[in-house]
Amino acid sequence: MSNLVKDLISIELETLNNIRSSKSVNTLRAYKSDFNHFINFCKKNNFISLPADPKIVSFYLTDLSSNSKVSTLKRRLASISVIHKLKGHYIDIKHPLIIENLMGIQRKKGVFQKSKNPILINELKEIINVIDKSEKNILKKTRNKALILIGFSGGFRRSELVNIDFEDLEFTIEGVKIFIKRSKTDQSGEGMIKAIPYFKEKNFCPVTYLKNWIEICKVNKGFVFNISDKMVAILIKKYLLAAGFDPKKYSGHSLRSGFATTAASSGADEKSIMTMTGHKTTQMVRRYIKESNLFKNNALNKIDL
Repeated sequence: MSNLVKDLISIELETLNNIRSSKSVNTLRAYKSDFNHFINFCKKNNFISLPADPKIVSFYLTDLSSNSKVSTLKRRLASISVIHKLKGHYIDIKHPLIIENLMGIQRKKGVFQKSKNPILINELKEIINVIDKSEKNILKKTRNKALILIGFSGGFRRSELVNIDFEDLEFTIEGVKIFIKRSKTDQSGEGMIKAIPYFKEKNFCPVTYLKNWIEICKVNKGFVFNISDKMVAILIKKYLLAAGFDPKKYSGHSLRSGFATTAASSGADEKSIMTMTGHKTTQMVRRYIKESNLFKNNALNKIDL
């Protein structure tokens, strides 16, 4: 084998590794899971899944639409496209057979989707009170209060929250700075800093409880909370149930959406909310602002009844 061929093979392998590295491990896992669903559909109907014909993808979307949200269809379509690229194939997901079918599905189903409830101040306080009363283990009690208060006040994604490293923390007179190495919208790893100030009400101060947790557990390196992102969601639902709320109406994302909604309701502008949450576009943040203003800017407030 000539050196030129060897070089081309090594270049090809490195290129594939670079493409894979452009996505996080969790993101790639999600893409593969979605694509496996498409593979099963193709096997069931004797279709070829890779490379796939746009007509077959369109059939798949139609079949999926009976029991799935439009957002799920779009996500699966994106996954099909990404896996094709990773495997060295091309598929035109903008093909008229796909796009027009998707538009028709949207018109029939509608695009409005009811999201999970945000955890607002009332729920947050009830959760902290429940932890205080129900958790007998001082380590669990301190960790879980710090975890939930930091998760809320920083507008953290669960993956960001559980990956906070001791070296990422810098305590100051004003509060704590937390460096986020990488997040869902920062795949290149530029990082960002979230600054959380001390709260006036010490019983619900995230900085105070974070300090308490570090001191009690003697954390001096590695992950601060040492917990999985799935466990964050489990704990949230557990404490919501104990506090008398319906856990089915909430998710692990409810801390993040709760921060954004509460901040918007308190008068924070979209730029300052995005600085904390790390959102790259205003679309979702404006949705939180709109949600927070449903009663505040309600036309019925002008009617004297």
